[in-house]
Amino acid sequence: MNKNKFDWSCKNTWSKSAKNTLWCLIGCSIGDFGTIYYFQITPHSLPVFLVMLIAIINGIITSIVLETLILLKQKFTFINAFKTASGMSLISMISMEVAMNLTDYFFTGGAILTWWVIPLMLIIGFLAPWPYNYWRLKKYGINCH
Repeated sequence: MNKNKFDWSCKNTWSKSAKNTLWCLIGCSIGDFGTIYYFQITPHSLPVFLVMLIAIINGIITSIVLETLILLKQKFTFINAFKTASGMSLISMISMEVAMNLTDYFFTGGAILTWWVIPLMLIIGFLAPWPYNYWRLKKYGINCH
């Protein structure tokens, strides 16, 4: 095999990166959906894009918190767990959050949770960062969990 050619065919790495991506999706979804739901049931005058920005920020925060807790259970020190959770997966979290919120915006006009848009947001949110997570894991052996 050519040393310059990247191997995208490793089933083990796809499986491991899928698990990492799923943990990120769970964390991001908690903050994102919680924020959208709050603004959906609470009277407010904020523009849709501001609500979505708040949802993205909260999704990233809850993902970092969840990943930090997972790493603490793996005997990381708090500072190392926090640095690992916030540093290594930030690109993944941002791409996931943007993909989820763009899906919501495209199908509902934004900041609206319905029974049918949530699965679409989760699927698109998972698929968007998964290749990046595979690449990072395969190239550097770096993952968050």
